[in-house]
Amino acid sequence: MITFSQKGDFSRLSSYLERLKNVVKLGNLDAYGREGVAALSSMTPRDTGETAKSWYYKINRENDTVTLSFHNSHVNDGVNIAVILQYGHGTKNGGYVEGIDYINPAIRPIFNKIAEDAWKEVTRA
Repeated sequence: MITFSQKGDFSRLSSYLERLKNVVKLGNLDAYGREGVAALSSMTPRDTGETAKSWYYKINRENDTVTLSFHNSHVNDGVNIAVILQYGHGTKNGGYVEGIDYINPAIRPIFNKIAEDAWKEVTRA
């Protein structure tokens, strides 16, 4: 038989978790979203520039979760152009155009900044 006992309360843990939950405020997410769109736009390969200027972001708040997501609205014949630039695509004559990894290098610094700022907020005395 296994038993557990505990003395005290969880007030410090609860306080920490409450601070953690509120670390990244919606205003900060808006700034991160704008930075992400600028980074994605600047790193998007350009032909006409339509894909580069079609980046936008959404902030969704559902239950206790807040999500920042990036999207691109440039679609041609039902195909999202940002996606085929990233991953590559076949051509009509049987060829293949290799993708260019431009999204990850563009957005990684933004995600790192969010994590760094959140960590600073959580560990703030």
